[in-house]
Amino acid sequence: MVGIVIVSHSQKLAEGVVDLASLMAPETPMRAAGGMDDGGFGTSFEKINNAIDEIYSDDGVIILMDMGSAVMTTEMVLETMEDRKVKMVDCPVVEGAVAAAVVAAGNASMEDVIQVAEAAKTTAKF
Repeated sequence: MVGIVIVSHSQKLAEGVVDLASLMAPETPMRAAGGMDDGGFGTSFEKINNAIDEIYSDDGVIILMDMGSAVMTTEMVLETMEDRKVKMVDCPVVEGAVAAAVVAAGNASMEDVIQVAEAAKTTAKF
């Protein structure tokens, strides 16, 4: 099953997104990689790397990021994982995570999970 990592500058935000998505798809492997190692705001290479390692499978892992250095730090992590099936996805973090988790729970391909997450960009809220 495709795994999902949420990268945010805030540990609480990343954990909250995982908690919310887990309500809809508890079987989908998800990890939060938010904040710095000391609990402060920022992004941590080690947290992102460890989150991927914890849920990695041959089905792959997608990573959803909030903004700025979360993207840059994730790119640095992926440079060390060229032999792995790991992709960054440009989508709204909350909506994308929920949609991706639900589709991943049905054992969809990584490509299908990415497509659903990216489609969250155009989902109207009202």
